[in-house]
Amino acid sequence: MKLTMVDPELRRAVARTPRLPLNRTWGRRVVRALVHRRGAGKPVEGVEVAKVDHGAGLRLYTPVGGGSGVALLWVHGGGYVIGDAVQDDAFCAVTARELDVAVVSTNYRLAPEHPFPAALDDTFAAWQWLQQSAGSLGVDRDRIAVGGASAGAGLAACLVQRVHDVGDAQPVAQWLFAPMLDDRTAARRDLDRVRHRIWNNAANRVGWGAYLGGEPGGPRTPDYSVAARRADLRGLPPAWISVGDIDLFADEDRDYSQRLRDAGVDCVLDVVPGAPHGFEAWAPDTGVARGLLQRSRAWLGARLTGPGSDQG
Repeated sequence: MKLTMVDPELRRAVARTPRLPLNRTWGRRVVRALVHRRGAGKPVEGVEVAKVDHGAGLRLYTPVGGGSGVALLWVHGGGYVIGDAVQDDAFCAVTARELDVAVVSTNYRLAPEHPFPAALDDTFAAWQWLQQSAGSLGVDRDRIAVGGASAGAGLAACLVQRVHDVGDAQPVAQWLFAPMLDDRTAARRDLDRVRHRIWNNAANRVGWGAYLGGEPGGPRTPDYSVAARRADLRGLPPAWISVGDIDLFADEDRDYSQRLRDAGVDCVLDVVPGAPHGFEAWAPDTGVARGLLQRSRAWLGARLTGPGSDQG
């Protein structure tokens, strides 16, 4: 993919981005270590951050004053093989402050050491903890959204499917940034030639293969392992999905958005021209990223605190 296809604001950062050797054990270990070494960064004024020793580990972001009684469960990205909740500290803290909501960011066990269902089980355990702890956090258990980025958004989409089938309290919304939804994309060798920026199909195949424990794109996958494989999407919570038009996931995200609408689910799809994968995370100070984040938080805030948040 030519650099000229990338939005001019993002080109310099894209050109500097190294290729991640995720197909090698040492490469994954190096990237994981760098995430931990980088740490949480500067504190965000007006937000308290606490670690919660539960399951794979949670981070709790509480706006000063306790928040408005609603919450977001957030799931970090990393292709199922890298990443840590700490990488989204600034994003989660700013979201907590701007929307006056409690944010719980969950870690999860990573593949290939821990293939499916480990990551989803950890995410589901975080959802259960948030439901059980809602009273002590001052949160209404019926006004909690689920969100994530990339593989984390894929996990979030699978989580709402699992929670739907379990019953009881349901998420009020699903908030998905460039979600990794369909392993069949990784099986398309024709996409290898495109060489998508930031996250290409070779890396995609590594991630899905590690998570599923075998070659992606097979005829069947376990329930809740691949969000796009679910046939019946009726009854799922309203969704907001963003993706860049030059992102590897653009087609699968468009398709899933349309399938949600066809199933009667309110879904907003925000396609950003010239945006590679995850740009709002690695170039948050650009105008194109600020615009996306503003639109996304406006949608989530309306879903969490407006009259449309009642799911019945």
